[in-house]
Amino acid sequence: MQATTDFTGSQHTKDRTCIDLFQFCIPNAHTSSTTTPLSSLSMSSPYQQPLKIAIIGGGIGGLFATLCIRHHAQGRPVEIDVYEQASEFKEIGAGVGLGINAARLVHKVGIGEELNKIAGKRDGIWITFRRFDNSEDIVTVPLDDKQTIRQAPVARSDILDLLRHTIEDRKAATLHTKKQCKRVEDHGDSVTIHFADSTTATANLVVACDGIHSNVRNQFVQDKPIYSGQIAYRATIPISQIKDWNFPSYSVAWCAKHKHMLVFPITQNKVLNVVAFVTAGEDKVQDVVESWTSVCDRKDVEKDFEGFDAPVQQIISLMPEKPSKWRLNDREPLNQWSYFDGKVILLGDAAHAMLPHLGAGAGQAMEDGWVLGRTLGEYLHSSDPESLGSLQACADHYQTVRLPRAQRTQRTSRIAGNTYEMQVEDMVNKSYDECLPLMAERTKTRMQWVWEEDLDAAYDKVKQSASGEVKS
Repeated sequence: MQATTDFTGSQHTKDRTCIDLFQFCIPNAHTSSTTTPLSSLSMSSPYQQPLKIAIIGGGIGGLFATLCIRHHAQGRPVEIDVYEQASEFKEIGAGVGLGINAARLVHKVGIGEELNKIAGKRDGIWITFRRFDNSEDIVTVPLDDKQTIRQAPVARSDILDLLRHTIEDRKAATLHTKKQCKRVEDHGDSVTIHFADSTTATANLVVACDGIHSNVRNQFVQDKPIYSGQIAYRATIPISQIKDWNFPSYSVAWCAKHKHMLVFPITQNKVLNVVAFVTAGEDKVQDVVESWTSVCDRKDVEKDFEGFDAPVQQIISLMPEKPSKWRLNDREPLNQWSYFDGKVILLGDAAHAMLPHLGAGAGQAMEDGWVLGRTLGEYLHSSDPESLGSLQACADHYQTVRLPRAQRTQRTSRIAGNTYEMQVEDMVNKSYDECLPLMAERTKTRMQWVWEEDLDAAYDKVKQSASGEVKS
């Protein structure tokens, strides 16, 4: 691959991949050594210079935010660079559930049909929760998955490939690999990004999508990930190898005190995603890290799920000899998502890392991307210079729309996980059978507010409120 030139004029060579996707609209975009002064980006008339945006992190949140910004910019001069620390844009791991709230946004950026083609089908059931010992029904949560816009349980690698290919096809951004952001530095109209390989880049706006261990966040916030009290075993297995499946869907959870196993279909129902959760004290997980590279022996899963019904035992027998073993962490709610006068913005897990018990983490990151994209679109089009006339105003609006809902999802994810394992305060001292009605009642309608949010209506409501304050 030939070398290209980054914002600072330094050469990128074969030590990383650089897919140049922006030259179609900005002449000599990669030979410029400076970013555009924000003062020259006139809010009262169309401007010629690009707003340079750096997306830190090439996961689902970062790539979807890229598409959303480009979608809402609609031809305005924007230059987007995505910096991924890995050697390629690739999701390691298993499945992820996109609720209808997230699927709706994928359709809005024009790739909903492609999403449906890679998704699994739950056959009208979000999850059917079952007793661990005999698979009798506890509660079954229905959903309508016959519509064009529907829930989408997918392989992480499949959704990431879809997003990446769409960025390439639309020439939406320049993608860089082997670029781990270590810190950012404020220079008034621009931000300098310092990478682990000693190179730098500059941008007018930095969007940190670098996950729960975000180096950008850690520069501004002195906190650390919090152990949830649970570990998770993860694996995928071919559905074709499963025998005697007597459930109405492949989306099933078997629940016991202190542990539960969840499965759901991905990849057009060719693959079953498996996640097995166990409550474990900190003293028992010292050697367990939060990484897809952390593995264990399958016999550990067999031991932890001894006594579970035959379908669970079959699933475990089909897992690889070395399944993944994770400690589940999240972060305390963070009430400030932007820094450097709005030139650095947190998104996804960097802003609101959450546990997986609602299957909502990826969807919340995608909601972030949509709202941020729409906000920046208004900024670039000068459609509301009174309330969105600066990057700080954009950052504030984005946070006002997204923070309450994201933090509610964080809190509820914690509660849901403890409910499934009957570890909430009013269940801890009850017997298993006494807990079941409580779990069923709290689970059957919990997801409605997650799925049914009208994100654009919420955006408009905040906008109208802000407009009223400006006028007064």
